[in-house]
Amino acid sequence: MESMFTILLGLTLVAVVAVLGAGLVSFIAGGEFNRKYANKLMRLRVATQAVAVGLLLLLLLLRTFGNS
Repeated sequence: MESMFTILLGLTLVAVVAVLGAGLVSFIAGGEFNRKYANKLMRLRVATQAVAVGLLLLLLLLRTFGNS
């Protein structure tokens, strides 16, 4: 069970980096795509970061109290 959450956390962190990279490229390039999707990419990044933090906390709880 713990390894599943570790894998999910890794995938979520990759998703955060991917969305952050897409947002940065969009911001640097500017133009219509940036105007249309900048806010959506920022919200998606915040959401994926929230999921990553939640999974990290869940993993820490499992490791702390799972051995009792």
